[in-house]
Amino acid sequence: MISTLAAKYRKYPPQFWLMFVGMLISTVGTSMIWPFLLIYASKRLDAPLTSIASLLSLNALMGLIASFIGGPLIDRFGRKWIMVFSLVANGLGYLALGYATTFAEFAVLLALNGAANPLYRVGADAMMADLVPKEDRIDAYALLRLSNNLGVAIGPAIGGFIAASSYTLAFYFAAGGMITFSLLLTRFARETLPARATRLAQDAALIEKPPKEKFGGYLEILKDKPYMGFIFSFTLVTMCATLIWVLLPVYATETHNVPMQLYGFIPTTNAVMVVTLQLLITRITKRFPDLPVVAFGSIFYTVAVGAVAFMHSFLGFLVCMIIMTIGELIIVPTSSAYVAN
Repeated sequence: MISTLAAKYRKYPPQFWLMFVGMLISTVGTSMIWPFLLIYASKRLDAPLTSIASLLSLNALMGLIASFIGGPLIDRFGRKWIMVFSLVANGLGYLALGYATTFAEFAVLLALNGAANPLYRVGADAMMADLVPKEDRIDAYALLRLSNNLGVAIGPAIGGFIAASSYTLAFYFAAGGMITFSLLLTRFARETLPARATRLAQDAALIEKPPKEKFGGYLEILKDKPYMGFIFSFTLVTMCATLIWVLLPVYATETHNVPMQLYGFIPTTNAVMVVTLQLLITRITKRFPDLPVVAFGSIFYTVAVGAVAFMHSFLGFLVCMIIMTIGELIIVPTSSAYVAN
């Protein structure tokens, strides 16, 4: 694995590795708190799970809206500073969540967090497409996932113990990781947005005429039936993943009395599998067409979510996470490269 990483280090530009390291730092911080966020909110507000879940739905709705707005903004004003803004806003949001005490405060902060979070992801995906040529993108996205999941391997295992004694300290770590990454981008990253003339030439090569307005590009996308079919299908897969990541922590700890410190090793297992297996799995899956690969990986998500209903212990929930992670290893780099291409 070390020799593979060394070869890929020489293959990609320095800014790619800046994103790799920054992703690791920020993810170690945020993953100390996000697997336990639903539990924290439920205990802090002493509210039923349905009410707490509505907060996360609000967070996701704001993220959906921000994703549509973020794309045109990033294409007009550049990737770097919007990514920096997103990281700082999220970091400050995590800091404030540590002091929230009412449902309204949680609602406002999670809404703002949901609006800021996608701006980094959209900007980072665009920057990756700017930096890395098409033929190398699947491997590049796999490497960034490796960095992200290395952070997840470290964060929840530590965060479970920290959160058990002090959620506030865990929020400090989450904020610190994101703000540190923002400072690295500010100091060392360069803007990768192509010049307007270059973009128009690229658009002209791809379609008969470029959209007249930035937001007009969405009309072109909505007309692309195969792509919209992919988006619809991938949304269903993401719903399965959300059930595992968001609801399983509460279900395992509250309904089946799995200790929080022990549950932290379930997301850590996901991360360790990605760190150790992602490059190998990607090396195999990139030999095959993208869409059949994504369809095959989706089967594992289906089995994982269905199996949760029959599990009642830490070991059972761990098995469900392992099954879902196999699907994740197959799907995610392939789907990211498919969209970028």
